[in-house]
Parts: sequence; structure tokens; C-alpha cells
Amino acid sequence: MEKKGEGPKLSTYVLIEPFCGGSHKQLIDQLVQDIPNCSSFTLPGKKWHWRARTSAVYFSQIIPRNNGDCKTLFASSVLNLAELIALRPDLSTLHKVLYFHENQLVYPVRKQQERDFQYGYNQIISSLVADTLVFNSQYNKNSFLENIKTFLKLIPDHRPSNLAEELAPKCQVVHFPLSLPPISINPSDFCKTMPGEKIDVLDKNLLTDKENSCLTNNLTTDSLTSFSTQKRSLEDDSLSGHAVSKSSRLSNTDPENKNSQEKMDGINENTDKISSVPSSMLTESESKPLHIVWPHRWEHDKDPETLFEVLLKLHEEGLEFSVSVIGQTFSDVPNVFAESRSQLLPHIKNWGFVESKTEYYDILKSSDVVVSTAKHEFYGVAMLEAVYFGCYPLCPNRLVYPEIFPGCYLYNTSTQLYKRLKEFCKRPFLPRNHHPQVDFEQFTWKHLKKSYCDVLNGI
Repeated sequence: MEKKGEGPKLSTYVLIEPFCGGSHKQLIDQLVQDIPNCSSFTLPGKKWHWRARTSAVYFSQIIPRNNGDCKTLFASSVLNLAELIALRPDLSTLHKVLYFHENQLVYPVRKQQERDFQYGYNQIISSLVADTLVFNSQYNKNSFLENIKTFLKLIPDHRPSNLAEELAPKCQVVHFPLSLPPISINPSDFCKTMPGEKIDVLDKNLLTDKENSCLTNNLTTDSLTSFSTQKRSLEDDSLSGHAVSKSSRLSNTDPENKNSQEKMDGINENTDKISSVPSSMLTESESKPLHIVWPHRWEHDKDPETLFEVLLKLHEEGLEFSVSVIGQTFSDVPNVFAESRSQLLPHIKNWGFVESKTEYYDILKSSDVVVSTAKHEFYGVAMLEAVYFGCYPLCPNRLVYPEIFPGCYLYNTSTQLYKRLKEFCKRPFLPRNHHPQVDFEQFTWKHLKKSYCDVLNGI
């Protein structure tokens, strides 16, 4: 019982989120829901720049001063932790964890003079005050540490030194936990070919050996049937991603699959050969145009210019496809969206932000290929969500993507992206019948809960 005049006590774990929206909100909600003795102090997920500049003062006023049994303060890097601790020195004795959904040191700007030095600087000094630094990916951690020295060169003189070396021992990587519903599979989604019939691969002039290997891995009728059966049997599994992860591991452990792969690697050099699946054998759903989805924020750091350059080239060649551009929009939308929409109108299936999560997931389920053109990505929840629902991923060979996706899903140039999409437009059943080789179990809350508990307990 609280003594009169003491006021409310802090919980064991205090969570602070100045920008409580999107993945930031999802993480806070997950921790509060599944870890006892957590309490949260948040601000709505809007006006990001003002949250980063001023939220420390607000939180210094609303967080109770009776620490009670509180042991840990967990905050996202949007918060200026140094300011909060200076304003509330009573919180300095807590174990202070700073979680990086992103870092501002490598945020792409069109011109260097557009970079606001203060945001990155706040993250650096907050890191110096924190006891533990947690990053959602190895790329996020490495890009932060490796760019501190370069970033601080913007200071005209008397620059601090050796900060990366000081911060490195505090750092660890704990993936962001995905929260996804169980998958429901329709058996008719799988290609109906003759028993044991092999599906030939793409033109070998367009794909590398690694790409051919990834795309054609297990693409026989027997393996497709087996995969369909596996996913149907696992669709009630409450652990998101088990169906995909278990089927992925089969491709590496099943001797029959290995033999099938070896046969695929030995495909002859007839690059003009069309798929061995006659069009008369494809159902209406199997032969419908390729559905491409781009589920990213409508901002310049996601490089929409490259996306529309490629789509317009496909359009000019008279290729059949549909496209859903469904990222979140803000006040400053790049002009390329409006300019490209009128030209792509015959292909547009969905356009603009989708507020309903159910409707959003339905669009992902109906899509065949998910594309990223990002210049700024530290984790890529949207890409993982789309792949979870069966989309074939095409990602730039940079940022966090090589850490998460096998090399066969990565492209180096916009020309390579164009060639992959062009071939998929011609043969949409290839990505449609491909099961993504991504182990989703590592991104689930069940797998990650212990790591988050250890972080909160200072282990």
C-alpha cells in the first residue's frame, strides 16, 4: 500500500516511446502485454521531428517521481535520453536501455545541407548516457557505429573522438518481433501440372546461377503438392511464419529435394525455351497477370523514382501486370507518384494507404511479387509481411536486405530489377508457385521474448 503523499510508484520496467505509431507502437504493446510489471509513457505517432526535439521535457514532467521497485528504463532512440536524465536525475540510477528502430547517421538526404545535424547528435549523446544499446538488425548497429566519426566531422572544430569504441561494448542486436496472423492456404493457388512434371526456369541470360537455384528450388509437381500439404497442416499454428520456415528448411535437408536441385542446376543452355507448362493446363487464376505490390512510405528515401521508371518501361513494352502502391502518405509526397499514376492507370489495382490491417493483408495475399527500391531501411517489416503471405521478394542488394534475404532475391541495378519483373510478367506462375526461403521463426515473439526479458533485466 502506498503511503499518503508518496504518489504513484513506477513499475519494474518503464517503457518510453515519444513516437507511438507503427512498429514503435507494436513493440511497446507487445512488451506491456507479455512481460509482467511493464508500464508505458507514450506520445502519439505523429510530428516525428517535434517528438525528437522536445519530448524529453514532457516525459520529465509526467513520469512519477516515486521509483519504488523500478529497475529499468527502456526508450526508443527518438527520445533524447540525455536531456531526460539531466531533467530527472532520480532516473539515472535505473538500467537505461535505448532501442534503435533506425539511426539518423545514415539517413539519405538529397543535399547535405538538408541534413539536420541535431537528430543524429541526439542519438549519439543518448547512447553515451544509456547502459545498453539495442538495434533491430546488424546493419542498423554497424551503420551507426561505423558512421559516428564521419558524422561528427560536421562539427567545425574540437570534435570528440573514439566514441564508437566507447559505445561498441554496450551494443547488441535483438530483432523486432513480427506480429502476424496464421496463414490460410487455398490448394487451388498451386500450379496444376502432370505428376512429376518439371517446370523450367527463366532465361539463364537474365539470372545468375544463384538466382536460378533459388527460384527453381523444389519446383516440381511433387514438391509443390508436398509444400501445399505442409502449409495447410500448419495454418492453425499460432506462431507466425512456421509454415514458411519449416518448408524452407526442407529444401536443405530432404535428399529428394537435393537431387531435384542438382537436376535443376544442370538445365541445358536453350535460353529461348518457353516454360514446359502448356498454357492450356493453367487455370484462370494461374494465368492472370502478375500482381506487383510496393508497400512502403511515399517518401524520397524509399526511392519511388526507380520503381516507376521500371514499371513504366514494362508498360511501354506492352507487358501485362497489375500493381498496388499502398504505402503510407504524408504531407510532402514526391511528385513522381502523381506523374506516374496517370500513365499506369490501366495497371493500378490499389493506390494509397490502406488503414485496415485485414484489407492490407488481403492485398499482400493476392500479390505475387513484392518490390523494395529503398535507400533507407534498417529492418523492413513491410517486406517481411509480404513475403510471409507468399510474395516473391525483390530487394536491392544493400542496407538490411542481405542480412535477411538470400542472395537470389537481391538485385544490384534497376536494369536487373526490370529484367526480373519482365520475365515474371511473361511467366507469372513462377513467382506464384515459389515458396520463399526465409525462416520466419527467428522473427517471432515466441523466439525473441527471452532476449527482450534479458535486455530489461540487464543481462
